[in-house]
Amino acid sequence: MFSKNRQAKIERNQERVDSGFMSKHFPDVTSVVISIMYKQRGAKSLLRILNFSSDSYAFFKVSCLSNDCVNGGFDLTRIITSMIRNHSEASKGELGCDDNGPRPGHSNIVYEVAIQYT
Repeated sequence: MFSKNRQAKIERNQERVDSGFMSKHFPDVTSVVISIMYKQRGAKSLLRILNFSSDSYAFFKVSCLSNDCVNGGFDLTRIITSMIRNHSEASKGELGCDDNGPRPGHSNIVYEVAIQYT
């Protein structure tokens, strides 16, 4: 039997595949770049940059840094789809982990999204 974390990882990988390719959902988008600064109590801030191209999966969920976070994380899907619908090129903001409300050991992120169109 799989552990909770292992099962969550399998489900997340399936979600990624099920999301389809960017080229199918967003044919006018050539790239999406997401810059994320993780902030977690008691830990150094961590910068992560995610690059999506037309042949990437249209999956914009990012994991939390907390080891005990199973189904949480940060879902940037609404932000990115709204930007594309409005043909916006840049956005920034902050998000907290979605794991059933804020918890002391979970991460927060400050994000910047840049989208390039054809």
